[in-house]
Amino acid sequence: MPASLQKQFTMLPCHQAGVEAVRAQSRHSFGRHMHEQFGIGVVVQGAQKSLSGVGMVEAMAGDTITVNPGEIHDGTPIGDSGRSWQMLYFEPTLISSIIMDISEGKTTQAEFSLPVMRDTHISQTVQQLFMTMTASPGMHMPAEQQMLILFARVMQAANVFNQTVPQAIHHARSRIDDDPTANLSLQDLAQQSGMSRFQLLRGFAKATGMTPHAYILQRRLHHARRLIAAGMPLVQAAIDSGFADQSHLTRLFVRNFGMSPGIYSIKR
Repeated sequence: MPASLQKQFTMLPCHQAGVEAVRAQSRHSFGRHMHEQFGIGVVVQGAQKSLSGVGMVEAMAGDTITVNPGEIHDGTPIGDSGRSWQMLYFEPTLISSIIMDISEGKTTQAEFSLPVMRDTHISQTVQQLFMTMTASPGMHMPAEQQMLILFARVMQAANVFNQTVPQAIHHARSRIDDDPTANLSLQDLAQQSGMSRFQLLRGFAKATGMTPHAYILQRRLHHARRLIAAGMPLVQAAIDSGFADQSHLTRLFVRNFGMSPGIYSIKR
């Protein structure tokens, strides 16, 4: 991936714990990947098509875009001019506390039900929240208010993962989630799930949109991201996350997050 891609992504200082703010402009097509956070943002310019939990969707300038933790997605610009967007990523624990408030204590489970929303009021609210989150310190109460109003409108309480994924595939996915750094083989996962290797490979890809190996790499990337955010040196973070070396981590990190691990550690 060209080094210039990193310059197209900017992580802005965010004064709310558990939230990351990213502004991007790119003509790059991103492969299938996932995030561990909830993401919501607005396409500012251009358009893109992408895979989502409900299939292929298209987002135009002014549309609100969302992603749930673990939701496999990609992104390809429509046209030659690329697209620009701004996103807020929320840690699941923060969303759980917000949903607890919104539901008056009935649930902490929620998901974005629509990957693209064409609602001017919602997109304006998202952009206002982005501005508040990246403003000078002292905006904590306005940020809280805007988060509650926004998520009350766009999120639907649900916990659909276990209802839609076959139990054997869920077991294999959970095995990876429990320790993504483990040296697992396809045979290991197949035996533990009571399936043949081909059944597991086909079922896993159908349920998640990724092969088991691609999913393991995604989980290792997010593990490395957490270690780097905690201040671990890059070489050690790569080793502890199961990568061959720092360069291997760097290549995949840039491809997935649009910036190198070094830049990410500085921006945190």
